[in-house]
Amino acid sequence: MFSYQVEPRFSETDALGHINNTIVPNWFEHGRMPIFRIFNPDLSLVQWNLILKKMDVDFVAQIYLFSPVEIRTSITAIGNTSLTIHQEVWQEDKLVAQGDCVMVHFDYENQTKAPIPDDVRQQLAQHLV
Repeated sequence: MFSYQVEPRFSETDALGHINNTIVPNWFEHGRMPIFRIFNPDLSLVQWNLILKKMDVDFVAQIYLFSPVEIRTSITAIGNTSLTIHQEVWQEDKLVAQGDCVMVHFDYENQTKAPIPDDVRQQLAQHLV
């Protein structure tokens, strides 16, 4: 599992005083950075090889300003050309949001999905839960 902390910013709040629901997918994307590095160690946009196929977010509780959150990221499935990633947001020892996404290993030159290389698969498997 990968983890990082975020200090919610004032600009991320909405009129109701909690963190806006559009922010969590951004936090999740940042939480996937270690996975991006497994596929593309330099994070070169010229050699980018992943696309987001599907994402869902379940908002379990309100998220508040002035209290850090932890984003937890794990891999729940590795297929031939794709992987499923589960992510959670924790604040004050409470699960406040969670979601899953499917990312596809993609060949942009040929505009088609591509098999996940064995060396990448081995690295991903170390984070499989």
